[in-house]
Amino acid sequence: MADTSPLISTTDLAARIGDPRLRIVDASWHLDARDGRTEFEAERIPGAVFFDLDAVSDHTTDLPHMLPTAAAFADAVGALGITETDAVVVYDSVGLFSAARAWWTFRLMGATDVRVLDGGLPQWRAEGRPVETGTPAVPTAATFTPSMRPGAVADLPSMLSALTGDAQILDARPPARFKGESPEPRPGLRSGHMPGALSVPFKSVLSEAGTLRRGDDLASVFRNAGVDIDRPLITSCGSGVTAAVLTLALAELGQDSRLYDGSWAEWGGRANTPVVVGA
Repeated sequence: MADTSPLISTTDLAARIGDPRLRIVDASWHLDARDGRTEFEAERIPGAVFFDLDAVSDHTTDLPHMLPTAAAFADAVGALGITETDAVVVYDSVGLFSAARAWWTFRLMGATDVRVLDGGLPQWRAEGRPVETGTPAVPTAATFTPSMRPGAVADLPSMLSALTGDAQILDARPPARFKGESPEPRPGLRSGHMPGALSVPFKSVLSEAGTLRRGDDLASVFRNAGVDIDRPLITSCGSGVTAAVLTLALAELGQDSRLYDGSWAEWGGRANTPVVVGA
């Protein structure tokens, strides 16, 4: 049976180093003061290139790291030496965080073979595997031919329809933010959640080691949150990053979902969208 998991282990990645089809992508992004590119330039998995979620985004909106156009994405990843048929492995320096957003974006744009490194750079380092330091090599440019996957993105009208029961909304933010007990990290946003949304904090689908839970251990997280994974699903979070962790987890369970690209940065920043405070 073919392996349909969206994940790849550090062991399997190490065995593939040197494969001419392999493209390793560091997609580290942080909400705090850490800088993903600076850390990439200091230390990375051998042969990796850096994918900047903020740079490769829609700059016509003030919403953070919204999806770029297909043409802009193709130009950016082509410059990194990546084609749509390459075997792409995405990782980040947290473990399993922003890599999921890059995985989702690559798949959305038509990449046919893309996986997330389970445990990311921390797992790779903990196992004593080799890293590169110093100035990274300049990749040889390639041509990425995009082919957008339909039905993967939820927009504001989709979310308003979901309020009527068209889909289940899974919110990946921490519980205190979901309940409106803690302020949003981005200024100017209201606190709380969308009516009817279900709280599934992204960390709940991760093991203590920072890898993705598997099998019934993973499925039980969604069941315990009141989610019926066989019904239509939309993932959301603060700005579309950790929502992708839930999308990745659902893909591991064989389930499709849509991701609300604007997420709470859009919903909580508007005056005309309903907000619930409390459980």
